Amino acid sequence: MRHVDFSPFYRTAIGFDRLVQMLDQASGFDSEGAYPPYKIERTGENAYRISLAVAGFSSSELKIDVKEQTLVVSGAKSAETTDKSYLHRSIAARAFERRYQLADYVDVTGAAFENGLLHVDLVRNLPERMKPRSIAISQSTGHQRLEATGPVEAAA
Repeated sequence: MRHVDFSPFYRTAIGFDRLVQMLDQASGFDSEGAYPPYKIERTGENAYRISLAVAGFSSSELKIDVKEQTLVVSGAKSAETTDKSYLHRSIAARAFERRYQLADYVDVTGAAFENGLLHVDLVRNLPERMKPRSIAISQSTGHQRLEATGPVEAAA
């Protein structure tokens, strides 16, 4: 895969540094990209849900943080104290960290852990000034005439 260098944009794109960082991160190869599997669904007009399949983890081994428009979901398994002999083991027990860039005005409203799935609920709260609105058009009944109120000077 070819690597694209976005560093020239850092010199000229004032105020767009976050956008350039997102492009830089998206272009990189992520070897941990498939673990844990997840889905992002739209649950309403301004509501979303991220669901991660975290089989084998307990809720105390999972952590959710939001910092500067970045949602970070991480999991760390506690060390097993008993020696077990496995004939086959394909349930992953490794630590993970998933990062999601959140758009402006997107807030995390809650999280739930059920049946091996971690659900993170998000909502986009647009300020009133940013929501679409209709402007009423008034009908005028006639043309208004402007009349001079002071003395009119003749052009010489």
